[in-house]
Amino acid sequence: MTDPTDLPYRPNVGAVVFNRKGEVLVARRTDMPGAGGPPDQGVWQCPQGGIDAGETPEVAVLRELHEEIGTRAARIMATYPEWLSYDLPAHLIGKALGGRYRGQTQRWFALRYTGEDRDIRLDTHLPAEFDLWKWVPLARLPLLNVGIKKEIYTRLAAYFAPYATAA
Repeated sequence: MTDPTDLPYRPNVGAVVFNRKGEVLVARRTDMPGAGGPPDQGVWQCPQGGIDAGETPEVAVLRELHEEIGTRAARIMATYPEWLSYDLPAHLIGKALGGRYRGQTQRWFALRYTGEDRDIRLDTHLPAEFDLWKWVPLARLPLLNVGIKKEIYTRLAAYFAPYATAA
């Protein structure tokens, strides 16, 4: 069995995307229980993804938005002041994230979505990571089934609260 402390964290970015009403975009993961079922089931998250070699976090977050939700119509408003890390559950060590990481260390951004709802597409990158998406109030983010990221989403909801206003 792999000792998690021997593995590094994968560098990652996350996007808390606010619409013009101040709501946050969340999407339901296709690789978790509940995917494909009723909209009240499944694991939800904000768009996120790895940082490629030579890429800045700012470039990575905009690339990830395009890959995961099919649009570049967003602008960065703020950055969480520190990297937030999480560990994978023991049963996923050596399996998830290519088996090379103990978890992820993430740079999170608040972004203002400047497009229209019809511009959000989950089928531009295959296999699709998400099967549904919706806008929710920021305060609801940590109350959703967000899997192992509840603590991170709780911190983000508090820190990015000033951006949860109509634009």
